[in-house]
Amino acid sequence: MWKRARVLAGPVGIGLAVVLVAGCGGGAVDPGRAEPAEPVATGPVPEGLDEFYAQKLEWEDCGPYETETESELDDALECARVSVPLDYANPDGETAEIAVSRMRASGAPLGSLLINPGGPGASGLAMAGIAQNTEIGERFDVVGFDPRGVGASTPQVRCLTDAEIDADRTEDDVDRTPEGVARAEERNRDYADTCAERAGVDLLAHVGTREVVRDMDVIRSVLGDEELNYLGFSYGTRLGSTYAETFPANVRAMVLDGALDPEQDPVEEVIAQAAGFQVAFDAFVADCVTSAECPLGTDPAQAVARFRALVDPLIGNPAATTDPRGLSYRDAITGVQQGLYTQNLWGPLRGGLSSLADGTGDSLLMLADLYEGRADDGTYSNLGDAFTAIRCMDDPPVTDPAVAGESDMRYRQAAPFLDDGRGTGLAPRDVCAFWPAPATGEPHTISAPGVPPIVVVSTTEDPATPYQAGVDLAAQLGGSLVTYRGNQHTVVLDGVGCVDDAITDYLVDLTVPADGLTC
Repeated sequence: MWKRARVLAGPVGIGLAVVLVAGCGGGAVDPGRAEPAEPVATGPVPEGLDEFYAQKLEWEDCGPYETETESELDDALECARVSVPLDYANPDGETAEIAVSRMRASGAPLGSLLINPGGPGASGLAMAGIAQNTEIGERFDVVGFDPRGVGASTPQVRCLTDAEIDADRTEDDVDRTPEGVARAEERNRDYADTCAERAGVDLLAHVGTREVVRDMDVIRSVLGDEELNYLGFSYGTRLGSTYAETFPANVRAMVLDGALDPEQDPVEEVIAQAAGFQVAFDAFVADCVTSAECPLGTDPAQAVARFRALVDPLIGNPAATTDPRGLSYRDAITGVQQGLYTQNLWGPLRGGLSSLADGTGDSLLMLADLYEGRADDGTYSNLGDAFTAIRCMDDPPVTDPAVAGESDMRYRQAAPFLDDGRGTGLAPRDVCAFWPAPATGEPHTISAPGVPPIVVVSTTEDPATPYQAGVDLAAQLGGSLVTYRGNQHTVVLDGVGCVDDAITDYLVDLTVPADGLTC
């Protein structure tokens, strides 16, 4: 099978999204807020798109919108579908249907607040429940959505069967000999060809950020908002910054948490992310070694070596699990990285490493399944396929084998705990080098003249979206930077009062946080 390269800019760390949404209660609906009787566009309408901007939504129970990983949407949510052109250059052609969810404001609403959890490729329907029992949830109809190609939206990017994904996860892909690199590239080429055949090139060519932000503007209009209020996590910050650049006059308020820097070369982004995960691993180790039962010992200086001694034997020799799949080397690394997204998962990660030391891999496999979007019944969301498709459209691919090899060595240097010691200076070009559609995005400095103040939130020890990216994005947007000192991926609405109070004041009253605010 094939190896899918993965940049870990997950949907609020994927695992953290579960922490944030779990336990939300029902929200009250404002009985005095009626839907418009007739379809009408709100705000400016691009030429030729009147029928899309003026469509009337049919809100209904969210049961039909539930997917493999969004299987228990809050009963208080209501859902609908928004029709958009598959290709905005041809609005009379095929359409896509964007699944949206809504938690009605419990008080007098200021409008809607659109939320995206990241990924790319993560479902956002459950995110509509994130602000319940807060002033934000009182003053806004909170709206989640599955971007085109994702989750309950149709058509869906679906390239692999569940069995094929399981098989793919057994591929360790550590051979850096010329023969091993050639085999890995052949798997990547096969994956791209399979995706083109099963999902269709027309869909794959139109799932990038460039199109999604146009969908967001349609959503803004059909929700009845003259201006957009938006909260984006992780990859959702790229959606936000691109929307601000494309529709600066349509922004009321925007919060970008866990930033991707659109100016950053994708290779540099991956290296910076590797360094971020090393920092997170070191923080985890510092906490773990305070216990005599830490599976990595009691000396932080020896932790990387002890970690490698635990995981390296898995190469070609999966650990036993109660699940017949076993724990592959690749899944062990994925599970560890999932556990580093937030301190809330340090306990399961420590337990997983302890179990591995005892010869069993169930706990790390569970963490890997969480990351990969695998449900208990063995079915997968389309997160992995959508992630790849969107990433390949958003950034130009690495096509030079020499650059791929150099990047691999730099990655190992930036994150020693992820280095299996097999680097040779050779590495396979990833799937995007063989993608059937050319990228529609490229690194550039964001320019959004006239956009209102935007708030960027950046966490000092964020493993997936390093702190400096937030600093740089805030500077490009001429926005406000809120710094959170912590070890996790994203923080807004995670119960940190200093952050949440500032963001609430901004979204509700448009009060920009004080310069240099640090929480």
